[in-house]
Amino acid sequence: MKQSYILFVSFFFFFFVHFTKTLSQSPAPAPAPPKGPTNVIKILKKAGEFKVLIRLLKSTQLDSNLNSQLGNTNNGLTILAPSDSAFASLKKRTVSSLTHQETVELVQFHIIPMFISSSQFDTVTNPLKTHAGSGNRFQLNVTTNGNSVNITTGLTNTTISDTIYTDDHLAIYKVDKVLLPLDIFTPKPQTPAPAPATKKIDSLSDDDGDDDDGKVGKDSSRAVCFVLDYNLVLFGVIGLCWVWSHLLNGV
Repeated sequence: MKQSYILFVSFFFFFFVHFTKTLSQSPAPAPAPPKGPTNVIKILKKAGEFKVLIRLLKSTQLDSNLNSQLGNTNNGLTILAPSDSAFASLKKRTVSSLTHQETVELVQFHIIPMFISSSQFDTVTNPLKTHAGSGNRFQLNVTTNGNSVNITTGLTNTTISDTIYTDDHLAIYKVDKVLLPLDIFTPKPQTPAPAPATKKIDSLSDDDGDDDDGKVGKDSSRAVCFVLDYNLVLFGVIGLCWVWSHLLNGV
């Protein structure tokens, strides 16, 4: 009887401790909802000072391309976003006078196909490659001085004035000037007009022909002169004979 009592008490104690521990544990948190794709346009709209850039991204259909790239690449993207005041400071019709292809390249020139955090600008290699391409006429160079990041294109010199958005895949930085690439905003060298076609002259043949014509002309003129001289002499002799015969008859 005593052993049964001890077993009962031990079982009750074990059950009480286990039940109390289970109740004291907090419920596991619900799993976080899956993160949706990053939307560049929504980020720029929320910032509130990039209406012109948003319009250009939409008109060139680069907005959907950016969102697609963010979901399909591991390199990430860095966008240097000119503010509305940056576009307003340009000369009138600077952007509106561009062709559609030039507008696409202008916007692509502000997009770097890799993620660059604010602390990585002093480690990048110049010139930076952009979506517009590379080469002497699409140069984008970055230099740092402490926390200041300076950007030059050959036509534009500006700095990054603010960080609009950053995560581990996308960085958007505000710039106070529109980055103008040399390839679009400098005159293209004009192609020289082809030289007019010249008629090939065979000097030897022409010279021979001229000599032959000259010889024929000289021979003809000599023959004419000879005939004239002969006729004059003949008429002169006849005339003298006629005069002489009349003189004799008169005598």
